[in-house]
Amino acid sequence: MTPLAALHHADAPLLLPNAWDHSSAALLAAQGFAAIGTTSLGVAAAAGLPDGAAATRDLTVRLARQLGAGPYLLSVDAEDGFAQDPSEVAELASELAAAGAVGINLEDGLGPADLHAAKIAAVKAAVPDLFVNARTDTHWLGDGVDERETVRRLDAYQQAGADGVFVPGLTDPARVTALLKTVDVPLNILYSPAGPSVSHLADLGVRRISLGSYLYRRALGAALDAMADIRSGRPPRGTAPTYDEVQALSTQDRTS
Repeated sequence: MTPLAALHHADAPLLLPNAWDHSSAALLAAQGFAAIGTTSLGVAAAAGLPDGAAATRDLTVRLARQLGAGPYLLSVDAEDGFAQDPSEVAELASELAAAGAVGINLEDGLGPADLHAAKIAAVKAAVPDLFVNARTDTHWLGDGVDERETVRRLDAYQQAGADGVFVPGLTDPARVTALLKTVDVPLNILYSPAGPSVSHLADLGVRRISLGSYLYRRALGAALDAMADIRSGRPPRGTAPTYDEVQALSTQDRTS
């Protein structure tokens, strides 16, 4: 079992924060997070590009090269693999692994399940030790009403070799519990402030809890709140790392 896989089978579920650049990853690592993911929205939005449109392949690989030697296990959000050809997705996975990533998140975008399964199989054949977190968007892009479709897709992805499955947008505890009975690999749920708490998800049996783009969006919100306070003559709310703290994290030895 790889170190990242082991974190999915520890006493507590893997709480996975998602970074969008070196500084955000370094700050999270300094807080003791053993594994860090990336967020495709954060990568795309920071570059002025759309998320989910296969526009950030090169930026995603570049970020993986920046973060891959960090003191944490890196999982990369790679949208749908930025390609429809499974061999091209496998080539991307090989590049990410060479950069230091030990996990990849692949989303189906509600496209053909057999195609997504073929991508997963190609990745596992090319990089067997790369932890593949297979995401279905039945609750994210679809209405999530027909849970049989979610189960059908996740079953196909498990059979293709996925190490974990991900259902963002699913927040109802009863439906989470029902889905857990149908999967044989760790289930990943996206944290939502309006959904179950981390401890509640853990009690249900969820093994991985991702933050997705939430931290990136909160960072933007904090910047807007600070400017609103400053413009109104109030001291900014919250706290911020000092210039020296960020500088130290940004220039630290990345191999330490």
